Amino acid sequence: MDAPRPAARLSATVLDTPDPIALAAFYRHLLGFETEEESPDWVELRDPRGGAGLSFQREEEHVRPVWPGRPGEQRMQTHLDVGVDDLEAAVAHAVAGGAAVAASQPQEGVRVMTDPDGHVFCLYLPGS
Repeated sequence: MDAPRPAARLSATVLDTPDPIALAAFYRHLLGFETEEESPDWVELRDPRGGAGLSFQREEEHVRPVWPGRPGEQRMQTHLDVGVDDLEAAVAHAVAGGAAVAASQPQEGVRVMTDPDGHVFCLYLPGS
């Protein structure tokens, strides 16, 4: 018989970056999250409305992923989905904060973006 599953909840997603403070500033701008903890090597952001947070840890050897993936290059291993109510305004806001629009856009109602360190995230209209 299986043992009962212990209580568990996702508290945060952690992104590697050579500069945790700078990348956290980008995501504060993008998402409106608040800083819970900050040091040169680690930053935790929390959504003031609740839910899982986003954290950043120093990784000097961070390699920007490519998207879509190409053989022999660092591939994206995860990405963030961010629901928005106005896609074009959200794209402009993200770009103003330092994001880039990816060259490949596979579907309507979704914009694939990269943050200043190359991590992929998607802005999307719910229901798309």
